[in-house]
Amino acid sequence: MFPWLLSAQTITGVWRGKIKGAQAEVKLVKSGDNLVGVAYYYQNKNRYKRYSVKGHFDPNTNAVIWWDELLLEEMTKSRPLPFSADPEAQLMVADFNCPGADEMYLDGTSSSRDNKQKQNGNVHLVKMDKPLFRDEWDFIIDNYFVGGNDPQLIDSVRLVAVAPMPEEPMGTPEASPARPPLTAHQPATVPAVTAPGSGQPSASIPPAATSEPVAASAPPVTAPVTAPVTPPTVKAAPPANEIKFSSRKNVLQTVIPITAKTIELRFYDNAQVDGDSIALFLNGKMLLQHIRLTEQPYIVKLDASELGDDNELVMVAENLGSIPPNTSFMVAEVGDKRYEARLFANENSSALIRIVRPAAKKEE
Repeated sequence: MFPWLLSAQTITGVWRGKIKGAQAEVKLVKSGDNLVGVAYYYQNKNRYKRYSVKGHFDPNTNAVIWWDELLLEEMTKSRPLPFSADPEAQLMVADFNCPGADEMYLDGTSSSRDNKQKQNGNVHLVKMDKPLFRDEWDFIIDNYFVGGNDPQLIDSVRLVAVAPMPEEPMGTPEASPARPPLTAHQPATVPAVTAPGSGQPSASIPPAATSEPVAASAPPVTAPVTAPVTPPTVKAAPPANEIKFSSRKNVLQTVIPITAKTIELRFYDNAQVDGDSIALFLNGKMLLQHIRLTEQPYIVKLDASELGDDNELVMVAENLGSIPPNTSFMVAEVGDKRYEARLFANENSSALIRIVRPAAKKEE
């Protein structure tokens, strides 16, 4: 790749091709090191899914990471459906390459956004002059070099499509059916026990009602002998944070590219300090717990050499503080890059941060 050629090209534009076997058109707009825009997965112009997208671009390595943020529209032959979260949403890791002045490609892989489906698909997109689908991003792309790259203008256009929603609304748990009131158990009827040879009932246990008199010569009643019962072995319950981690849904909040030897994460309470505390799990294992969020950063450093190509860092809410939900402002320092995200967690969901190694740079 020639540096002078890359400087003449831009990631901003309309990209069309295939993502995981589906026809796709993606509009990416660079704002600083971040990417915003929209993606269409389509069969034709009347049948498609439209997502808002977010991502990052590193001009030094040409690494591109973006993901489907929210499902804005699902168009069928009948009518469009309102936007929501979608389990089919994808995360893409690709390389921006320009083999010629008029040839630009995004090549890489795609995986499930929440990382539940481990199978990866291929990404191959070609930069196009015109879109198939017209929307609010066309003005920014067409005027990018004559004022359209203003960050405030880009933010305002993004809000035209969707309000900032870090995660789908979580419904309240269904109420458990009312239980019938507990009543005291009636004492069981105890048969009469006669003292041996006396013909009289024992004074300590009243006789049961009967129509036949008890014979004086009746033999004594011997209580059955019950074998001792060995109590079952009770396994210790998992620690509370492990239960919360395994029982709550992970909702993707952001993606951090691995582009340096160390990743430094700083966690703050978002807005008002209200007693929030969190636990962190890395790739399914407890990393830290009982982290109290304040206005001062709690710093966590990760060694990139100990991370895989795709890693999951999950923030679990230990409590919700005095102002639910549990919110954290996270700053990630990766080399000379800085990434920010507001993380949300509650009793139903945890915040998922994917830490991904970008696609290897292709040799020209």
